Amino acid sequence: MSTTVALLFGGRSGEHGISCITAGGILAAIDRTRFDVVAIGITPEGRWVHVSDDPSDWTMVGGRAPEVAADGDEVLLPSSCHRAGERTALRVLREGRVEPLAEIDVVWPLLHGPYGEDGTVQGMLEMLDIPYVGSGVLASATAMDKAATKVALRAAGIECAPGIVVHEDRWADGAGRVLAHLEQHHPRPWFVKPARAGSSLGVSRVEEAAQLEHAMKAAFREDPKVLIEEGVVAREIECGVLAARDGGEPRTTLPGEVKVGADLDFYDYEAKYFGKGTVSIDVPAGLPDGVLEEAREIARRAFGALGLEGLARVDMFVTADHRVIVNEVNTMPGFTPYSMFPVLWESMGLSYAELIADLVDQAASRRLGQR
Repeated sequence: MSTTVALLFGGRSGEHGISCITAGGILAAIDRTRFDVVAIGITPEGRWVHVSDDPSDWTMVGGRAPEVAADGDEVLLPSSCHRAGERTALRVLREGRVEPLAEIDVVWPLLHGPYGEDGTVQGMLEMLDIPYVGSGVLASATAMDKAATKVALRAAGIECAPGIVVHEDRWADGAGRVLAHLEQHHPRPWFVKPARAGSSLGVSRVEEAAQLEHAMKAAFREDPKVLIEEGVVAREIECGVLAARDGGEPRTTLPGEVKVGADLDFYDYEAKYFGKGTVSIDVPAGLPDGVLEEAREIARRAFGALGLEGLARVDMFVTADHRVIVNEVNTMPGFTPYSMFPVLWESMGLSYAELIADLVDQAASRRLGQR
């Protein structure tokens, strides 16, 4: 009997469109002889609707990302918990009538950013005992929050870039004190980042103190909690991690390297998704074998320290003296065929379709309840 997967995408975050494009990639590649697929979109306002599973409906058109419209049949959550060995029945509200939609085995929350990647949807699925792809509530919430990630990683002896956390209320009450602290303790340039957003949304590079006010406003538009980090003079590498199939050590890829041209300050949102500037990606990164292996080990340790499940992409810096510093950890990284995570695994001999199947199989075999 085939496994039925509910792909859940869109969502309320600023990464709604990227989530839709990710879903399009998976819909095009998933093995339909092994998996039946139900596509469920979450509108920007939070409405769950049954949507097309045609991948051509979820691609970039004219430089614009797709969006989940609110005109589909509303998806209703199950009225009782899933039971081991049983499927979960989903229903829809269609023209005033409640009708069956599908019986599913696994949910794949292809959601990036708040209200999806941060433990919120994972908590709902846990309450219903529905198996799902990816990390659990605590791990998702911790990894989504860049400041919390640093606390957990440093406790495990993993080096992270130095910086401070500033809440919007603190900034409003004492921006001058924050600036004075930065000037005294943290050399520029600074990177100002929303603590709980992804895809470099709201991120700014600050070269001069006068630029900080504008950078903070941009970050606060995404999150009232902001991280201000010291710039690290280093090469940027990324490593893919998959949970072990047999409960052993997590699997890792050789790291890839993102190279940013002189026409970009850093690898920002427009560069990642809309072709801005000069960017190249080398897989594997052109670093000594010993450094590549150290990066893989640090990625593996970070996966364990954060209690992650399923998958993650660990982004790191490598300094001139070959120190490896963790930048951030993504529990649901970009997953189009051209995104770094699948490309890294392709380089290890695991195709895009095989990677998709691996993750669904992991979720389907996960025990229900507390782990």
